[in-house]
Amino acid sequence: MITTTRLVLSMPNLDDFEESFVMGQDEGVARYIGGTPTTREDAWKKLLQKIGHWSAFGYGLFTVRTRDGARFVGEVGLAHFARDLGSQFDPFPEAAWVLAPEGHGRGYATEAVGRAHDWMARHHAMKRSVCIIHPENAASRHVAAKLGYVRFGEADYRGARPLMFERSGAGANV
Repeated sequence: MITTTRLVLSMPNLDDFEESFVMGQDEGVARYIGGTPTTREDAWKKLLQKIGHWSAFGYGLFTVRTRDGARFVGEVGLAHFARDLGSQFDPFPEAAWVLAPEGHGRGYATEAVGRAHDWMARHHAMKRSVCIIHPENAASRHVAAKLGYVRFGEADYRGARPLMFERSGAGANV
């Protein structure tokens, strides 16, 4: 478990399912992560994937909640998604963040992802990380820039053209 001033990041568990599913049902959230709201089945598979990732790698996506009341905020962290995007992308931990609508615009993503990066650098000697972002997702591009990510290309992925970003070393101060 990781705590920040406002948030608690913890390993995902089965109790996170309903809140994660509801988040994935939001059209505004889904717009940038596949385009369509998540089905219950897909949300369940993703949760099991998140739990399994921790078993396989010793890290993955965290469930994020507020410190004052444990309200679900979203999911952030670093993982290996095997996207087949090439040697400049796939071998490296991929940063990911998705927040429930109630968490948008509060700085939670930068706070949580920044802390997840710090944890990874300390516990897994991460030297480089990558991420992909939908070109129209200005909020996520802003978070990436604040975290020290710089664009290095774009990719063909599931019928879309996400932008590819990289971050070397310990990264920016956040």
